[in-house]
Amino acid sequence: MDRLLIALDVPAAAAATLLADRLRGAVGGFKIGKQLFTAAGPDVVRALVERGDRVFLDLKYHDIPNTVAGAVASAAGLGVWMLNVHASGGSAMMAAARGAADETAERTGSGRPLVIGVTVLTSLDAAGLAEVGIDRPPDKLALRLARLAQDAGLDGVVASARETPGIRAACGPEFLIVTPGIRGGAAVAGADDQRRAMSPADAIAAGSSYLVVGRPVTAAADPRAAAEAIVREMEAS
Repeated sequence: MDRLLIALDVPAAAAATLLADRLRGAVGGFKIGKQLFTAAGPDVVRALVERGDRVFLDLKYHDIPNTVAGAVASAAGLGVWMLNVHASGGSAMMAAARGAADETAERTGSGRPLVIGVTVLTSLDAAGLAEVGIDRPPDKLALRLARLAQDAGLDGVVASARETPGIRAACGPEFLIVTPGIRGGAAVAGADDQRRAMSPADAIAAGSSYLVVGRPVTAAADPRAAAEAIVREMEAS
């Protein structure tokens, strides 16, 4: 249960709160991304944190090191459990993010949020990378960025389950791998923009630490039942 995170990719705080209330106790936490954060702001983060929920703030910071450090400090001040930056921002930016998380935790006396790096978006395949001038295939690029993130002091990465075995072998058992793009098995969904997806059981078997699931749960007729089915599949793998 603790390893399943639900993406609250909804347009308003009321819808997010309703989903969280229905799913609390059946899942390990909630991801707040750009759609909900843009609509509802930090108040929705505070509301879930105050209820005792683990919040993964998925804003994928990518800017100069000083700007990212300031954003991470603000996120840490909200009490989030995990946040992410784009690993493609480079070592200095990632190190600044980790440093800001450490400094904020020390100053406030609160727990430090986990800081992870986004490797390659699961909506991209080799053709999509080539379109923007990157000739390296997704698995090679994800592995390179994961090593860079680990060297910069990050706790882990966001990566497709297809890249997980290589990252796990290179970065060790303690390095976190957070996997979106979960489809198939109990995580059934219709056509969408995921290109490098994998079922919950296969993702756990590949070495993922946490799975992030959105539409297969949030768009289900019974979101709690859908989440519980995914958890059963994860635990059986």
